[in-house]
Amino acid sequence: MRITVVGDVLLDVDINGAATRLSPDAPVPVVDVADVRRRAGGAGLVATVLAQDGHEVALVTAVSDDDGASHLRRALAGVSVLAGVPLAPTPTKTRVRIGTHPMVRFDEGCAPAPVPSSTDEMLAAIATADAIVVADYGRGITANTDIRAALSEAAHRVPVVWDPHPAGSQPVEGVAVVTPNLAEALAAAKAGGLEPSRTGAEEAGRYLLDKWGSAAVLVTRGEDGALLFSAGDPAQGIPAPKTNVSDPCGAGDRLAGSLAVHLGLGLDLAQAATRAVEDASAFLAAGGAAALAVVSEAPPADNAPEPKPVVEPRPVVELKGLELVDAGDLHPDGVQLAHAVRARGGTVVATGGCFDLLHAGHARTLAAARSMGDCLIVCLNSDESVRRLKGAHRPIVSVEDRAELLLALECVDAVVVFGEDTPEACLTQIQPDIWVKGGDYTPEELPEARLVAGWGGRCVTVPFHPARSTSGLAAALAKVS
Repeated sequence: MRITVVGDVLLDVDINGAATRLSPDAPVPVVDVADVRRRAGGAGLVATVLAQDGHEVALVTAVSDDDGASHLRRALAGVSVLAGVPLAPTPTKTRVRIGTHPMVRFDEGCAPAPVPSSTDEMLAAIATADAIVVADYGRGITANTDIRAALSEAAHRVPVVWDPHPAGSQPVEGVAVVTPNLAEALAAAKAGGLEPSRTGAEEAGRYLLDKWGSAAVLVTRGEDGALLFSAGDPAQGIPAPKTNVSDPCGAGDRLAGSLAVHLGLGLDLAQAATRAVEDASAFLAAGGAAALAVVSEAPPADNAPEPKPVVEPRPVVELKGLELVDAGDLHPDGVQLAHAVRARGGTVVATGGCFDLLHAGHARTLAAARSMGDCLIVCLNSDESVRRLKGAHRPIVSVEDRAELLLALECVDAVVVFGEDTPEACLTQIQPDIWVKGGDYTPEELPEARLVAGWGGRCVTVPFHPARSTSGLAAALAKVS
């Protein structure tokens, strides 16, 4: 599907580290920086996620020519960026975190910007799209009169989903859905003269439906899901799946992009909205926007050759809380590694199993799998999952130790623990290019084959090694004891 994203791009920077002491200069923590990660924000985040989903994505935006823009373009690999003449510096939001705890945020270049120009290529991308997402972050791209005219015309032909901003432009009439969050909806209702203390989400949604002239308004409410409003129909509540969320950043962007895709595929409004809420929840469960960040290097010099795909440093697995119960508890390091390697043009390989009593057969299979790509992610059954599959006497080795032993192997780059009986949900989050399993059957016979093929991946099998099995080792140990 050809999707055009229209909107403002930001550069999001995460500085991650640990703090074990106070500064001698002032009673503030000293942060020992572990890494600096940069990602495209705003409309850039929408475009990045859609491109990683396999869609053909064009981004109609304004990009500066400063150092921040160099980082942005690297983060937007795989997206066709169509931009006018730069008129303002790259807006950059830098967050400092100690572990998972945010400490401070610095904003640079975020002052109001002039309305950027447009080009014939930008307008053509709007005119030829199968679906359009407008990600308005209040920096002027949606105020460009030519772009607004192109969006108005496109709204008669294809679904246009408009994610508004308090400082942005009013959506053009006739778009399929406008997606304010609850705070934005209430603030807009207050600005329209409604009494905020008496205005609930439903009254605000009805007001905005009339004010904006859209076919529908979807008011998002975080963990409470969303409320869908359309002319002549009662408000429809859409629940959100229960998800453990440490950072909600990017949920609205994921929802808007998914909503446009599902509408473009022909789903009706209620079905598309339900799927979009589910997609946003799954996105957050997999680490959210932070999982898309790439460990940064200096921007390449002009005319310098593009670097070859490089595997990120092996992620350090946090060994606390690995008794997981569902795919919502996927450890984000493996997902993050997959996104980073794929963004650099590399091949992501995954394999899975219990890996109880690691033996030579495991080592050979893992080494063979790693040789097929640029990183190897192991999907590891949790202790509860192993017990259900193998019996109450298993596992012999705890999940913490199994994960640590696997990561000690040079061929293993990350471990993701899952609590279900099968790895399908885990695979859906990682979406490896190659899924490797040991066995004497054909790849097409693997139960995961159809799932992996859904995102363009392929399955590969490597032979079992006779006389080398965990069950055999366990039986031998039982006799010795």
